[in-house]
Amino acid sequence: MLIIAGTHSGCGKSTVTLGLLAALKKMGHAVQPFKAGPDFIDTGLHSMIAGRPSRNLDVWMCGNDYVRECAKKHSSGADIAITEGVMGLFDGGERSTAALAGALNAPVVLVIDASGMAESAGAVIKGFCDFNNDVQIKGVIFNRVSSPGHFERLKSSCRADVEVLGYLPKNAEYSIASRHLGLTVAEERPLNGDALQTLAETVLTHIDMKRVAELAANKSGTQAEKNTSSLDKNKNKNKKFKIAAARDNAFCFYYEDNLDMLGDRGAEIVPFSPVSDTGLPEGTDAVYLGGGYPEIYARKLSENREMTGAIKRWAEAGGPVFAECGGFMYLGEGIRDGGEFFPLCGVFPIVTGIIKGRPSLGYRETVFSEDCMLGVKGERLRGHEFHYSQVLESREKPGVGFNVMGEDAQEARITSALYKSTLAGYTHFHFGSNPRAAENMARSILSFKKMGKEQVF
Repeated sequence: MLIIAGTHSGCGKSTVTLGLLAALKKMGHAVQPFKAGPDFIDTGLHSMIAGRPSRNLDVWMCGNDYVRECAKKHSSGADIAITEGVMGLFDGGERSTAALAGALNAPVVLVIDASGMAESAGAVIKGFCDFNNDVQIKGVIFNRVSSPGHFERLKSSCRADVEVLGYLPKNAEYSIASRHLGLTVAEERPLNGDALQTLAETVLTHIDMKRVAELAANKSGTQAEKNTSSLDKNKNKNKKFKIAAARDNAFCFYYEDNLDMLGDRGAEIVPFSPVSDTGLPEGTDAVYLGGGYPEIYARKLSENREMTGAIKRWAEAGGPVFAECGGFMYLGEGIRDGGEFFPLCGVFPIVTGIIKGRPSLGYRETVFSEDCMLGVKGERLRGHEFHYSQVLESREKPGVGFNVMGEDAQEARITSALYKSTLAGYTHFHFGSNPRAAENMARSILSFKKMGKEQVF
């Protein structure tokens, strides 16, 4: 395991991570990607390049034991594991990349934005190394380097006990466009084949990938495949029920662990597209609407009245629906964008829209207000929020699914809703924070299936 950290947000650690994944894949390695913290966009891009689902490792949401077990389980069978950090190395304290490196006892490579800097880079490196001696900073990679001569000046400033692994030159050909929640998502193919080839070749030319591979190698090797992780204890290969999960350009934010935990409890996850499909997959027993960008695809979602009608009928009939953030917006009466209004499912009597200014961003601990598919009243579950939208209008106050605690929580705003067997809200939950949530959801779906769907439609 090797952790790619940055001096600050925007220094280029995402580009470096994607480049390392592309180069390692080109070298013939099976590489397992991870992401520190609560992020969906980076994990999607990792997965697109590595060909293996990227996993989130979050100490605050899931705890050290879960994080270590997750890293162990999903590194099995891979030659190399690479984790992309979050923000600057030490930003966030107990929630930082440094804290994760400590939990995993993993070496760190520091990415430094070298634009507008030369010999001063040595002082930056020394400061990061001396700040916390428990963090194993083994190497540095410089980003946005102007020329080979510039790189030599940077390299000469580096302290002797930290390896300079190489650099990335300034190059816009493999940059990824961004929008209000971050980079463009993998489902939109922001890096085409030529751009990926350019990125991989650039990394292979300018970075010592042999040394990177040595630092990142899965030391447990094939033995890891023989180890039984505690995360496998609920493994159930007999599929008992079918969850239709929205997966397209509008809805693509899911914790892969959530889907796995449901699968381990008997779920068959079947993707469908609210943008282009005209109905739910045949044999659906429950619907999972993840986050994403419904505001960008509001017109297409609204025009697909067959699908919005199918979702509304399903919810009205008591069919289980779980929705997060963008899925919550989709279940409302519609999205307002400037002077336009796009009608949607109408399960909840709310209208949402994008607001200007500071986003709702931060970790959340929630307490269920009522018994619901994920737990009983008073049970807790952790997650995070990151959205620029909010409920703009409400004909009436919907039933409240859960109370939101944590930094920047807006208690006065409508942030969740509960209607029959539909639970929705702005929080993206990680079931690793409370595995009973997956068990409860499976039990709720099986109960609905057992009573006979034909009796309620």
